[in-house]
Amino acid sequence: MTTSDTVVQESIFVGANKQSLVSDYHFEDEVVAFGAGTMIAMWKPLSEDRRGVYDTYKKHSGEVTVVRFVQKTPYLISAAEDGIINLWRKQGPRYEHLRSLEFHESSVTCLSVISADVFVSGSADGRIAVWKKDPEEENWAVIHEFTVKNNFYPLTLALQNVGNRGEYVLAIGGTDVKLHLYSFVLASGRMSVLDFTHCASLSGHEDWIKCLSFVEEEPQGSYILASGSQDRYVRLWRLKLNDTDPDDQDSSKLVLLSNKKYRISIGDQNNASICFDALIMGHDDWVSDLRWHPSYYYGTNKVLRLLTSTADTALMIWEMDEESGIWCCVSRLGELSIKGASTATGASGGFWSCLWFRGPGEEEYIIANGKTGSFRMYISSDSEKKTWVPSLSITGPASESTDIVWSLGGDYIMSTSLDQTTRLFAPWRVNKEATWHEFARPQIHGYDMICLDNINSTKFVSGGDEKILRVFEMTNSIRGLLARFAGINVDTSNEVLPDSAALPVLGLSNKAANDQLEAGQAHEESQDDDGNEAINDVLGELSTPPLEDYLQRYTLFPELEKLYGHGYEITCCATSPDGKLVASACRSNNARHAVIRLFNVENDYLQCKDTLKGHNLSITSLAFSADGKYLMAVSRDRSFSLWKYVGDTQFELLRLQEKAHSRIVWDCSWAPNTQYGSFVFTCARDKQVKLWEVKENEVNTVASIKLESAVTSIDCLKYIFSEGRMHLAAGLENGSISFLTTDLSKQHKEIAVDFEFDTTVTPADKITKVKFSPKLIADRIHLACTSADHSVRLYSINHQEL
Repeated sequence: MTTSDTVVQESIFVGANKQSLVSDYHFEDEVVAFGAGTMIAMWKPLSEDRRGVYDTYKKHSGEVTVVRFVQKTPYLISAAEDGIINLWRKQGPRYEHLRSLEFHESSVTCLSVISADVFVSGSADGRIAVWKKDPEEENWAVIHEFTVKNNFYPLTLALQNVGNRGEYVLAIGGTDVKLHLYSFVLASGRMSVLDFTHCASLSGHEDWIKCLSFVEEEPQGSYILASGSQDRYVRLWRLKLNDTDPDDQDSSKLVLLSNKKYRISIGDQNNASICFDALIMGHDDWVSDLRWHPSYYYGTNKVLRLLTSTADTALMIWEMDEESGIWCCVSRLGELSIKGASTATGASGGFWSCLWFRGPGEEEYIIANGKTGSFRMYISSDSEKKTWVPSLSITGPASESTDIVWSLGGDYIMSTSLDQTTRLFAPWRVNKEATWHEFARPQIHGYDMICLDNINSTKFVSGGDEKILRVFEMTNSIRGLLARFAGINVDTSNEVLPDSAALPVLGLSNKAANDQLEAGQAHEESQDDDGNEAINDVLGELSTPPLEDYLQRYTLFPELEKLYGHGYEITCCATSPDGKLVASACRSNNARHAVIRLFNVENDYLQCKDTLKGHNLSITSLAFSADGKYLMAVSRDRSFSLWKYVGDTQFELLRLQEKAHSRIVWDCSWAPNTQYGSFVFTCARDKQVKLWEVKENEVNTVASIKLESAVTSIDCLKYIFSEGRMHLAAGLENGSISFLTTDLSKQHKEIAVDFEFDTTVTPADKITKVKFSPKLIADRIHLACTSADHSVRLYSINHQEL
């Protein structure tokens, strides 16, 4: 049996890293590659199936900072905070790792490449390296290294070939206000550099330079270098190779607008020059990235336009007015920035990188990633390319994903993450084909989110580093979206759902849009714009799942209740099968706080009088049995406690199993009820999965298996294909996923590995949670998992081959 036949990776949800050079587009293959945690994620934005991220590559051990395609070649280059530069080569549909280049001693911050023969890298160690490909073998080596000056760290590089004999110009921007220009010549047939020269240090910017890009003008021999800075300005510099014009510097001009001409030599060319050409101003915050019009790549009908992305949540397209020579904004995309929300006030908003390319027709596309990790995509199909329409793009967590749960009906999933969000993912069914997308962002919080669970079909509870559990309820607007696009009919059980929700100004809790505002506010404010109807109108007009700006504004769930009692950050929560009890635990290094707190849902979420004590360290996971008869807790103290429900929200301790494992116990999962008794699985850092038989007055281990790495999460399939045969998934610390089986009908029980997921489809870091859907979807088993690599993944398994 091969896992490629048995397991299909249905969807990957992962956000892009907050780096200016984190994404790139391959013009021929029409694919976007971007850094997502320690991985490289692949996405085809022009594909008709709108699948989103379809593959991930893992090799780095630190956050990916740079991703660059070598256009018109099969190569991809990535760099990360681990100081490693990885080269990838396309082989078939995937890029395979080719070589790791080790030179830098710290994070690689920038990289520029224009051919497979040469590229330049810069690092936080201050060093800049010129790499060249060995003509005799597929390997790259440093042929020149240098530092600009002491305490200077490069943030951006732009390399440009300016001759036919290996002449190059290198522009460097970084942690000072000057733009540094170098020139060099590659020695033909040798692994060396000739005439490496510092040409000039260009003044004008008032803050760090974050992005650079060259473009060749018509006629040939003239280049424009664009530089974007944290001073909110873009400056254009004109580089001429054969400049015989006299210098025209006016000493009376302001330094910021100085057009001083710097005479430079590039190899044998001694009459080249560079000078300031234009100042582009209009942004309200840091300029993070810039791109010249894609026509310069395609080579026909070249259009001199410049795209800039900034931390003020704006994307602007600039074009020079032919009469005045002034660069004007012809299109503005993105969002209007919130007053006061800038980098100066500590906000990390706005856009981090941008891409600009053409589609198969005459349409053009602009893509940019922002603070939430999601991409925004805009399409223009008019002749002048000045009207842009937002389009469906990809979303995903921007930090470690911590927990996941299926809806009670098994139709959609919700996840939590350390990016302080709770997200709802569901299938979008078009022509009987289904692709998964984010349909709602029920919770956007101020604390890292750790856990969640369903209370009923419309309510869920979540917990995080806030020490408080919060209860949320679905809105009618989201229920309508799920019905329209996913064909999911959410059971309201005679409950009246709020129409929509919003976060009040200066508020901290989501409120139903039709709720009264707090006392002291003018009644007129509650009537402004009729927000309730406005949200319904916006979502009702959608023809696709919500875009990123809609997810942030219009898909919140109203908060119903806060559950207090814990003294430290929440670690886990679970609800009873009947939805009447919520159990939770928090971080602890002593017995006083290592307790289970219970909340009575039927009595307005009132905390029960008794807390369940027994552990000495943090409880890591809680699970109710399918019949609600038992509650199990596993802990960092290597033990588990089993509690029996005796009625009236009361539990009694059935067994405190000390040293259940030899290391931290991470998770537990109950097997479905069978005629063979009650069974529960546990997993731990000691790499073991154990099966325990629960009887009236005792608990005994009846089987165990040791896997290749620490087991961080397990889940047992809730339905049975053959009598007594159980299936479970085990997520490991190294990112692997194992599919295990055991037969409860046998007297001597064993746990066996049925198969392991192919490493090409598994996460790059610790699995934090695995969960099976409680039903078959399209006649296949569906398994969802979250990981420390930031991703939420969905797999489907062919049960007929089990």
